[in-house]
Amino acid sequence: MMASKACWVLFAALCLAVGLYPGSYFLAASNFGLRALKSSELLTDPVWNAAFYTHIALGGLALAIGWTQFVARLRLKRPGAHRLLGKVYVGAVLLSGLAGVYVGFFATGGVIAASGFVSLGISWLYTTASAYRLIKSRRLEEHRLMMTYSYAACFAAVTLRLWMPVLIYALGDFISAYRIVAWLCWLPNLGVAYFISRRQLQARELVPS
Repeated sequence: MMASKACWVLFAALCLAVGLYPGSYFLAASNFGLRALKSSELLTDPVWNAAFYTHIALGGLALAIGWTQFVARLRLKRPGAHRLLGKVYVGAVLLSGLAGVYVGFFATGGVIAASGFVSLGISWLYTTASAYRLIKSRRLEEHRLMMTYSYAACFAAVTLRLWMPVLIYALGDFISAYRIVAWLCWLPNLGVAYFISRRQLQARELVPS
């Protein structure tokens, strides 16, 4: 029980920390991080900049609040708050995901990295839109299943930052590591989401009706 609570605290802390991290891009006086690797032409492109800041700001918001949708106490005791946060999450994902797909085409690392991040954006959009459609149809179990996949894709922002130092150390090269992490940051997440959802479904089947 204590281990489970500790995992939840760590999970929430990572989501909040990485969710708030994009704020540093708005406060910094100069380009840093991935922006430091972009060409001056791209950095002065108003469309790319609008997409970039939309993606990181609303993606950070989605990450920071999305984990609350899996807190049973909130869902059962404060259904209004659960629904409101869910709507904010869906809206943030749709805008951030669309912007992310656009930004993904300009990813550092060429076509391998670009295809990974564009695929992530499409998966995030699809699972989130499906989750919204399912809850509107009152298909609660399927909605929860799809929300698990949606947030697994959202959590790629965290796993990317966990994998990058490991890959850079192992490969000794940022670009090579970035090409790999463009896929590694989200595909295993979906696998974990599958096993979590399968275990939950099996547990419900064991409960006598």
